[in-house]
Amino acid sequence: MINPDMVLKFLAEIDPSPFFVLSLLPYLAFLYWLKKSNVIPPLALLGFQLTLLFVLMTIIFAVVALQVYGGELTDIDPLHGAAEAFLTISDALVAVGFLKFKENDLVNNS
Repeated sequence: MINPDMVLKFLAEIDPSPFFVLSLLPYLAFLYWLKKSNVIPPLALLGFQLTLLFVLMTIIFAVVALQVYGGELTDIDPLHGAAEAFLTISDALVAVGFLKFKENDLVNNS
């Protein structure tokens, strides 16, 4: 029988950094495919690309939180909010890009 406490302890000891880095590979492939396929509006593509800026800024702010404040990024509200602002901007560009595309599609079909 598997002991759930041992499983949780094992999982808690795993360093998530390699998984974080590996998760970027499919996202980069996704961006490459989007750019080559021309299936989404340019503004939405920019939003998807800026998600990488969010990832970069999150890493930078996490290091600052640890080095300067001695805590996790999620515990330092100004830095956490600043990192999340980059995600908000990229999400907004994706949404506005698709909304404008849909608007233009409706106008062109009228």
